[in-house]
Amino acid sequence: MTRQAPKLLALIPPMTQLNTPYPSTAYLTGFLRSRGFDAEQEDLAIELALGLLSAEGLTELRGAIEAIPARRRGSRSKAFLAAFAEYHAAIDGTVAFLQGRDPTLAHRIVSRQFLPEGPRFQSLEAYADEADPLAWAFGALGNHDRARHLATLFINDLADVLREEIDPGFEFVRYAERLAASEPSFEPLATALAAPRNLIDQRLHALTLAALQRHRPDIVLLSVPFPGAVFGAFRIAQSIRAAAPKTVLVLGGGYVNTELRDLAEPRVFDYFDRVTLDDGERPLLALIEHWQGRRSADRLVRTFLRDEVLTDVVRYVDHRELDVPFSEVGTPTWDGLPLGRYLSVLDLLNPVHRLWSGGRWNKLTTAHGCYWKKCSFCDISLDYISRYEAANAALLVDRIEAVVAETGESGFHFVDEAAPPKALKAMAAELLRRGRVISWWGNIRFEKTFSPEVCRLLARSGCIAITGGLEVASDRLLQLMKKGVSVAQVAQVTRAFSDAGILVHAYLMYGFPTQTVGETIDSLEYVRQLFEEGCIQSGFFHRFACTVHSPVGREPTAYGVTLAPQPFGGFARNDVAFIDPSGIDHDALGEALNAALYNYMHGVALERDVREWFAPLVRRVPHSTVRRDFVSSALAKKTPRAVR
Repeated sequence: MTRQAPKLLALIPPMTQLNTPYPSTAYLTGFLRSRGFDAEQEDLAIELALGLLSAEGLTELRGAIEAIPARRRGSRSKAFLAAFAEYHAAIDGTVAFLQGRDPTLAHRIVSRQFLPEGPRFQSLEAYADEADPLAWAFGALGNHDRARHLATLFINDLADVLREEIDPGFEFVRYAERLAASEPSFEPLATALAAPRNLIDQRLHALTLAALQRHRPDIVLLSVPFPGAVFGAFRIAQSIRAAAPKTVLVLGGGYVNTELRDLAEPRVFDYFDRVTLDDGERPLLALIEHWQGRRSADRLVRTFLRDEVLTDVVRYVDHRELDVPFSEVGTPTWDGLPLGRYLSVLDLLNPVHRLWSGGRWNKLTTAHGCYWKKCSFCDISLDYISRYEAANAALLVDRIEAVVAETGESGFHFVDEAAPPKALKAMAAELLRRGRVISWWGNIRFEKTFSPEVCRLLARSGCIAITGGLEVASDRLLQLMKKGVSVAQVAQVTRAFSDAGILVHAYLMYGFPTQTVGETIDSLEYVRQLFEEGCIQSGFFHRFACTVHSPVGREPTAYGVTLAPQPFGGFARNDVAFIDPSGIDHDALGEALNAALYNYMHGVALERDVREWFAPLVRRVPHSTVRRDFVSSALAKKTPRAVR
């Protein structure tokens, strides 16, 4: 007998972001509603954070610390107890300020007399002007942002106390990440889940039961984008399984799509009934039909499940069906998410870095997948990159207008792997044609299509910043990576964006197979020149990680490395260790790179010889082969014309 359509609830588990909801549930909820289903969503991540960052939450934290023998308490928790009255008095107002509900509190916060100042505030001592250590960043009138930075240090101090005494894996972002990041065995996660609930778990348990009571769903969807959200998702499933055992629990999201593709651990299904891969729309339609009795389990799509007879066996079922086209997935909806309760924090003072944590951005994609899909370090074999589909500009701007109408906010972060230039140009033209005013930023490739003329067009349409992968300043390595750009070209493109008034952030990489110490130093010199010439304003050096889904992981000998033996215990598999015959200590080099970059982002030490950053780490620092005028020379050449 068939059932009526189920009621669905999509949940965001802790932790993702404090300033804006992760968009996966918004996309799924919007799609399901477009197909006529009763679908709701909640963000338990922000609700957990707000519960901990409240007067009631701090009182509970004090009680938990006082239950620990004094001799075992850490220094941070002792300082918290000593200043508890100040923390308790300040917390609710500070959170309201970060939510934008009490902006006048900025005047009290910047006085440095309102917030208790724990160890995080020691970072201010590094600045030269002791009378006003933040004057260089905020001047005399930047009180609001100055207060946001101080308030962020305040809540980071509280996160440190929670980590010291309640849960060593706690973070407001990437909570308990170590339990799930490419962990081949389920055992560490199982052990943590079997432990008694601590203060944080108890709050999450209560939030989960309250959501169940409000919605009474038949199917619960837990979207896990990062390793840091895995533990929270399993804790939520644990609570639902005990309270509502007939509710169907489904696990999906970016982490699952990347790390659980070889899932063989039956204990996962003590918590979840189904685990789905890749885009969720088609697998969910199949699951709903199965729940209704209109489809057998053997006709599910990209779904793991436990065998009903051999309960220690995990089955993967994929009754191949075409995915829902990108043009038909509908418009994401934020209905049900507490948009006014997110915290606009300011942890790093760099003008580009702050975009990730400050303000509430509507997250959209201009296309599905990556139009380039060649980079050898990237997971180009996976669907979210390999299957490229674009939408026309009219449909994309229709979605933008629908989101603005729903949220009342016009800021957009396009979260594509690499937004296609043609789509951005068409979107910009359509926004201008309609007179639609938005602010937007997103990720691109630094390709020659972005001429000065195109960059000015994007700026007129509302583009305020772009991020892109420079990776390494070595044409040899860029060719090995199959990036399709040259170092000179990157200089010209980033300058075009900067000249148009668009901030530029560069993703940088070190430790790529066969990368030499000299190439690493040359890369830093090139980056220094980009900062010096005003081509980029921000950057971040990532340590290269080899993954099983990338060309390096699939064909390591082509890149001069061998993979280390990979034990697999049936759970996660993504990052793989490799042996680089050069034997270079890339981690030590990374410390120098990040120290230099931190200074560059604050306009400091740009005149310093880059080899000085490495001197304490390597016995003989190679001579840099990059001319100190390399970028200026590249900029003097004629900028390539846009490809039509």
